[in-house]
Amino acid sequence: MLVVAIGGSPSQRSRSGVLLERAKHALQGKGVEVVTFQVRDFNAEDLLHARFDSPQVLNFLQLVEKADGVIVATPIYKAAYSGALKTLLDLLPERALSGKVVLPIATGGSIAHLLAVDYALKPVLSALKAQETLQGIFADDTQITYGQGNAAAQLDERLAERFEAVLTEFHQTIASRPKPVDPGVLNDRLLSARWSI
Repeated sequence: MLVVAIGGSPSQRSRSGVLLERAKHALQGKGVEVVTFQVRDFNAEDLLHARFDSPQVLNFLQLVEKADGVIVATPIYKAAYSGALKTLLDLLPERALSGKVVLPIATGGSIAHLLAVDYALKPVLSALKAQETLQGIFADDTQITYGQGNAAAQLDERLAERFEAVLTEFHQTIASRPKPVDPGVLNDRLLSARWSI
């Protein structure tokens, strides 16, 4: 099982990044392979000039194509997801999320940004033909506190419970999806099947 995690924050220190990292570790603990891409790690010119032939972009596109699930984490700025994330999502082909389960994660300065996930991010995920987009999770900045020095950031108790429940749902949804049969295997099965009329 492969999950591609996409971080939409241009900042190194990011609350949405904290949630994405926690999701990665929780899923890896369940035996899921998780590959993370942060928008800030891409060459800015590749994103802005839509360089589909960039090795880094090609690697991203190939892994999204293979993925069973995708997590998209973003801060909310001015009632929308990050512009840097939009430039990365714009590189995906039209049906890039077809057959995939998608988990949106967002953080914002206040609960007033809660609906930005439904009105800004989910329509883009739908346009990319996500098979199923889960309700996801929104956290306001007061629910995630940074630790001192190298200490890990902490989630408040209510957020931690909701986050664990959402990740469990995401994992179970991916695990319950029927696996596609390789066309070659399907052809061999048809050829070797006994037919009776």
